[in-house]
Amino acid sequence: MRQADNHYNILIIGGGINGCGIARDAVGRGYSVCLCEENDLAGGTSSASTKLIHGGLRYLEHYEFRLVRESLMEREVIWKMAPHIVKPLRFVLPHHKGLRPKWLLRLGLFLYDYIGGRKLLPASTSVDLRSDEVGKPLKPEFETAFEYSDCWVDDSRLVIMNAMDAAERGADIRTHTKVLSARYEDGKWQVTIAKAGKSKPKTITADLIVNAAGPWVDEVLRNVFGMNNIDNVRLVRGSHIVIKKKFQHDKCYIFQNADDRIVFAIPYEDEYTLIGTTDAEHSLEDGKPKISREETKYLCKLASDYFKEPVLESDIVWAYSGVRPLYNDGASAAQEATRDYVLVKDGSQPLINIFGGKITTYRKLAESMMVDIASVIKECGAPWTKETHLPGGDFAVNGLEQEATKLKSKYPFLETEHAARLVRTYGTCATTMLGEAAEVADLGTCFGGDLYQLEVEYLKKYEWARSAEDVLFRRTKLGIKFTKKQTTKLAKLFG
Repeated sequence: MRQADNHYNILIIGGGINGCGIARDAVGRGYSVCLCEENDLAGGTSSASTKLIHGGLRYLEHYEFRLVRESLMEREVIWKMAPHIVKPLRFVLPHHKGLRPKWLLRLGLFLYDYIGGRKLLPASTSVDLRSDEVGKPLKPEFETAFEYSDCWVDDSRLVIMNAMDAAERGADIRTHTKVLSARYEDGKWQVTIAKAGKSKPKTITADLIVNAAGPWVDEVLRNVFGMNNIDNVRLVRGSHIVIKKKFQHDKCYIFQNADDRIVFAIPYEDEYTLIGTTDAEHSLEDGKPKISREETKYLCKLASDYFKEPVLESDIVWAYSGVRPLYNDGASAAQEATRDYVLVKDGSQPLINIFGGKITTYRKLAESMMVDIASVIKECGAPWTKETHLPGGDFAVNGLEQEATKLKSKYPFLETEHAARLVRTYGTCATTMLGEAAEVADLGTCFGGDLYQLEVEYLKKYEWARSAEDVLFRRTKLGIKFTKKQTTKLAKLFG
């Protein structure tokens, strides 16, 4: 539908994975779309996940078979959409004699292998830890393990690329823009928004509003729409620690604990191991989520229960936390609350709220949202996202090395590791970024490592980067390696 001046078919509040995924799907079907994000894209939950596209093996214990099946089916779909930022991983699940029995693990993995339409990912197998290399980092009491497949994803880049594709198709993506109020009158929403740094708010109109504010979804209902007695989401903090590389192979570990939780140990950014996550109750009044001392001790202890060499707090080089907005289903424990998404339409006005959800099912959530949207305003187009690449992802799965070789051939002045990082980050869009560069000098100022001004300018122009943090921790993960002096130097470029 054609957009009139300052009028949109759909206004989306929230620039996380759900908001950006919906914007992409909707604009591709012909709706006019505006997305408002108060801060940076992926600035909250969507950049603080465990970086996995996975079925959720432990969800089977809570009988969430539909969620697991949908998640398993989405693994290969998203891998094909974005093979530069999604990669297959093998997960090693050591058998702990005091916890779940072998037959239960085998049954769970049998279901995991066959209910999700797996085609490309290899099936699960048994592993003798006494002879296999994956057993070397573990304590000798762990003799048997089970190995299965899931996928890793650069979560914040997945958000950015959905926003980029939406913008290229005509969506109006407004970062650092707060929705102040919304009232429904004369058949459309009158919405007051304010751009950060701009003193004068402005008004836009929309046929329908999607509240995809994640942890702040209830806050939006209270502050923007004036609704009281709202208690739809349960906020659960998930924290992670990053340590120097703990093992040399490229597989992951999934560790069980006596409290029925599991923790992953995942190869991360070539030089590190990512360990997480926790489940801790959180409140917005607590401020920006950050790992507690208790969570730090919990992760170190659980990892040390399995690894020969203990994980010490002094080993931690970085930690991060995010808040998962789980639908408040009344579960007694945080780990028991459903990870499924729930879409709720307001019966009196065209407003749809998103409660819960996980990054793996964001595309399916968007398709479900389109069904609800079409029931409120005129249907525009058919589902289309399943077979369409995200920006930079137009090459074959398992083709990263070939793409890096091609980039190095076109730009021979690049170091091999630099070319590989650019392809892992931008895929085929790396050539757009590098343009006519013919030598290192054409890349401009080096801020640290292999981050040059040309890349930063590209991120400012095409990916809404407005600060050093946007560049170092959401568009890339180079911030882990940056010194305070290097970060300050980069920050000066943004004024």
